[in-house]
Amino acid sequence: MTDVVVVESPAKAKTINKYLGDGYTVLASFGHVRDLPPKDGSVRPDENFAMDWQSDDRGNRQVAAIIKALKGAKRLYLATDPDREGEAISWHVRAMLEEKKALRGIDVQRVTFNEITKSAIKTAMGRPRELDQPLIEAYLARRALDYLVGFTLSPVLWRKLPGSRSAGRVQSVALRLICEREAEIEVFKPREYWTVLAHLMTPAGAPFVARLTHLDGRKLDQFDINDGTKAAAAKAAVEAGAFNVASVERRKVKRHPPAPFTTSTLQQEASRKLGMGAQATMRAAQQLYEGIELGGETVGLITYMRTDGVQMAREAIDAIRGHIGSAFGRDYLPATAREYSTKAKNAQEAHEAVRPTDVARRPEDVGRYLSDEQRRLYELVWKRAVASQMQSAELDQVIVEIDEPTARARLRANGSIIAFDGFLKLYSESRDDARAEAEAAEDDSRMLPPMREHDPLKTGSVDADQHFTQPPPRFSEASLVKKMEEIGIGRPSTYASILSVLRDRDYVRLENKRFIPEDRGRLVTAFLTSFFERYVDTQFTAGLEEQLDDISDGRRDWHDVMAKFWEAFSHSVAQTKDLKISDVIDALDADLGAHFFPQPADGSDPRRCTACGTGRLGLKLGRYGSFIGCSNYPACQFTRRLVVDAKDGEGGGDTLTDGMRLLGLHPETGEEIKVKRGPYGLYVQQGEPDPDDKKSKVRRSTLPKGVEGDTITLEQAVGLLSLPRIVGIHPELGEAMEAGIGRFGPYVKMGGIFASLDKDDDVLAIGVNRAVDVIGKKLASVRSLGEHPKDRVPVTVRKGRFGPYFQHGLTIANIPRDKTMEDVTLAEAVALLAEKGKVMKPRGGKKGGKAKPAPKPRAARPAAAAPRPAPSKSAAKKPAAKTARPKAAAKATRPDRKTAAKT
Repeated sequence: MTDVVVVESPAKAKTINKYLGDGYTVLASFGHVRDLPPKDGSVRPDENFAMDWQSDDRGNRQVAAIIKALKGAKRLYLATDPDREGEAISWHVRAMLEEKKALRGIDVQRVTFNEITKSAIKTAMGRPRELDQPLIEAYLARRALDYLVGFTLSPVLWRKLPGSRSAGRVQSVALRLICEREAEIEVFKPREYWTVLAHLMTPAGAPFVARLTHLDGRKLDQFDINDGTKAAAAKAAVEAGAFNVASVERRKVKRHPPAPFTTSTLQQEASRKLGMGAQATMRAAQQLYEGIELGGETVGLITYMRTDGVQMAREAIDAIRGHIGSAFGRDYLPATAREYSTKAKNAQEAHEAVRPTDVARRPEDVGRYLSDEQRRLYELVWKRAVASQMQSAELDQVIVEIDEPTARARLRANGSIIAFDGFLKLYSESRDDARAEAEAAEDDSRMLPPMREHDPLKTGSVDADQHFTQPPPRFSEASLVKKMEEIGIGRPSTYASILSVLRDRDYVRLENKRFIPEDRGRLVTAFLTSFFERYVDTQFTAGLEEQLDDISDGRRDWHDVMAKFWEAFSHSVAQTKDLKISDVIDALDADLGAHFFPQPADGSDPRRCTACGTGRLGLKLGRYGSFIGCSNYPACQFTRRLVVDAKDGEGGGDTLTDGMRLLGLHPETGEEIKVKRGPYGLYVQQGEPDPDDKKSKVRRSTLPKGVEGDTITLEQAVGLLSLPRIVGIHPELGEAMEAGIGRFGPYVKMGGIFASLDKDDDVLAIGVNRAVDVIGKKLASVRSLGEHPKDRVPVTVRKGRFGPYFQHGLTIANIPRDKTMEDVTLAEAVALLAEKGKVMKPRGGKKGGKAKPAPKPRAARPAAAAPRPAPSKSAAKKPAAKTARPKAAAKATRPDRKTAAKT
């Protein structure tokens, strides 16, 4: 008889099972066993926010396995992760087991541990507790909030802003941060400023550099020297001066080590130092937490990685301090242990910081058991935790003031050296801004030669350097997580998923590790800030997070928080029911007009239509999303799409920005040739259809892969419109070969043989040799048996996806399994096609089926049949289908069962 322990993952189950032994059965739930169904009505505000839960096949299988294991057991230990989500998983497992009457006589206990080590597991199993109801209610409130916001706000977006994907309670606020930063960058105006640097030399001949800080008795601000003329005058003043050392100030500065990692700081530092995204960081951290096999033993290497606490257990601190003393010496060990507290808004500090479970497992010792990502991340965690308990670094800073007798110019030189490296011997924290990090490193390493007051200095060259202020940097994954943590939105377990959703929805893209908002993302943000401003406000979202934290601490009732939120939110949504599309367009145009219509350098009207020259361009909303259109529509059909990607089925990889682009006139017919965008991608068109003749047609051709709408030339378009073209005559078979573009892409054809071209082949330039080669490969999979005796149409054997088959026109039949392509004969093919032949689906035709025999000729009507009487006037008024009803008549004259039996 064994007790049952439930954890989330199989890897964790395997590790814990080894620690607990044969007296326990450890099973994995594989995360959540049930969730809210993805349909409207799963959360019912009118019923005090009652929720419907649904489990999938995987969840049912895991619960069934737990039920099977519980037979004969006395206790069930719910040992999921020590956070809100872990508590919720345990609650769901218990609820499903109760529904299935599987907990009768079973003692259900909750256990948590911050690390997966033998001692931590044994200690946790000896201290079980009940499920934390406030933590469960906080989960329910968050889940209901996210569900209601998503399922209520997203449909509004779909109706009022076509092309948008979804909205989320925290996701939309993070998107707003990215979009607002981009707007700041777009309106940023760089300012010019100059710095004057003098290369000086001490009496001993040691060189150094000093910067001009005062001119004409006045301290210089950053923009006081803002053009070349002023810079030249300042440079001349320095060159004319005879400088002496006015004062030398020396002082010691301490730099303290950073705290051990939380979830957000781990993601930030992994991004900056290792180039790992938030998801990759959390994936590797999860693996290190759940356990790695080290020499036959599975061991958890780090503590739980979803935390906003920076404190460490006393035994861990003592072990780290012991390691510092033995590995680095007593000089690197502070007299007392360091204590840290979180400065982040709304930090819960429910768990320890992320640290190694055993400091004795050095990165160089366990690295050979880890993957590259795991090794680098473990080294980062290990060094950060150890450095957090090391002695502070000491720097000697020197500030030298330099002046000249006339007091017209004054210079300053700064320098510092590391007097004692302290924690820097092991770890140095990086910065968000690479430029600032480089400047800080330069300041730390810059050394000044020995100098004393009143020492005369020799002036060498003087440089006047021009600079321009830089716009605020775009958010990286690290800086966005840091910003979200600072303002108090999101939680450690949600950062990675938020960033992933923004990219999956094509609201942002990541270039050079920086987030750039797509037009779709900016449109969604503009819409939400215009009509739902409160719900994408950072202060409101942070305040709601505080209320949710109060629920988890038992200070608020979750139903009250939900009711207050839903009352205001549903009212805001109801106000948009009568919202007109014109109102939406006006709001978006006002917010994003400067972005979509930037002012040209020549000062011309940015909204003047480039196609007709007289219309005014403006934002439009269509069936497939937003676009720029001309006010002269339909006379002018100029459009420019704002959001185009392959997921929308609108061309995908091309770079065309205009919905219609005029290439020029056809050299023979004089018709206009344009690039257009259709529902299936880009194409070129010759001429325009006659508006008075609905049957009139024009030549069109799809753009093959590799040909972009923005770069295609008139010559290429004319070539595409002339397809199919004759490539040449097959040198051996004597048949003509054609090249063209079909529904499956570019091809080469000879008779009834079609062969697809590779993506690197140019259908307009392919020659005879390449065509022969392509057709030759195709012929290798086709064997001709001869002509069918009935209609003289060739019968062939071909290789297909499901084996070889016969083909006669559009009729096909599979070859028996005991036959090969080389063995079959024409007679066998004719017989099999007649017996089991099926008609292939022709292009644009109906689905094929078994070959139908020829229709039988209609039999002649017997001569003795009496002629039908002429219909009456009343009968003539009714439709012919209703005058004769043979089925109903037959039913009326059919005898009942008793009569039939007697007969």
